[in-house]
Amino acid sequence: MFLEWATSANKNRNDMIHFSVVIPLFNKETFIENTLKSVLNQTFTDFEVILIDDASTDSGFSIATSLASPKIRTIKHETNRGLSATRNTGIKNAKAKFIAFLDADDIWEINFLEKIFLLTEKYPEAKLFATNYLEIYSNTIALPPKTNIKSEKIIPNFFEASLCQPIYCPSSLCVDKLVFEEIGYYNEAITFGEDVDFNIRANNSFTLAYSHEACVKYIMFSENQITNSTLKNKTITNFDSYERIASENPSLKKYLDFNRYIMAKHYKMENDLTNFYKIKKRINANSKISGLNLKQRLLLNLPSFMLQFLKKVKTFFIKKGIRFTTYD
Repeated sequence: MFLEWATSANKNRNDMIHFSVVIPLFNKETFIENTLKSVLNQTFTDFEVILIDDASTDSGFSIATSLASPKIRTIKHETNRGLSATRNTGIKNAKAKFIAFLDADDIWEINFLEKIFLLTEKYPEAKLFATNYLEIYSNTIALPPKTNIKSEKIIPNFFEASLCQPIYCPSSLCVDKLVFEEIGYYNEAITFGEDVDFNIRANNSFTLAYSHEACVKYIMFSENQITNSTLKNKTITNFDSYERIASENPSLKKYLDFNRYIMAKHYKMENDLTNFYKIKKRINANSKISGLNLKQRLLLNLPSFMLQFLKKVKTFFIKKGIRFTTYD
């Protein structure tokens, strides 16, 4: 049925498209078909799909093209250029005013684009649009992120709202193309946590309209998830480059230190003590400024083997639908 919907919705292809859906693809043959079907099944049908293959070595691109929907345009990188460059290729080829992003292993609920469309209509002052999401750990375990937002609204302070967990995920974000023209594209030098840098620049300059409804399934058990990735030979966001503007924005300062905390834990668990100490010393010692609580500070002082053990314990309980966090 999804192909029939795609074809009928495509009858006015010469009209202005409302959404361009950018899907970067790299070795996601297990997921890409369901991901594309979740887009082609949308209740809001005025969109195009731009699928960019970043030199995959599996059959994911063949699976994607076999769907043969007129809504899908494909682009292939001859060499692997990374996630940021792949997204940027999609952005630069987008025909629509609004660009929605979807990772090749995530799933949109059937009303995602409809919800985003309503946000664009209701909040014309916004340039960023997003919804809540569910973290999917298995076929039976779906957990919402920790957030206190209980209604649809303009988010007055993204950095404060995202101190526990991000209020949106990469696949629940839609951006007015004007944003890229003013602040630039994704930083292609960053190869780990690419979204953090863009979120800082975008939310520091533009208004975010947000729906508390979870319209995206954010797959956490994929092989490429950040929680399962290594920082070895990776480049992270240069948090220090934002210290000047953070001096006038206490919430941004806390957001920077929280993300330093996340990266410091990664480095320590990998026994990369050089980078661990380098980033740890940049976290403000005053907890009122950094926002880090006692549990988070204690974790940073644990030996690496204890952090690795605690991660295994956390994973064990997540598989039972129980999540322990340091945010409380």
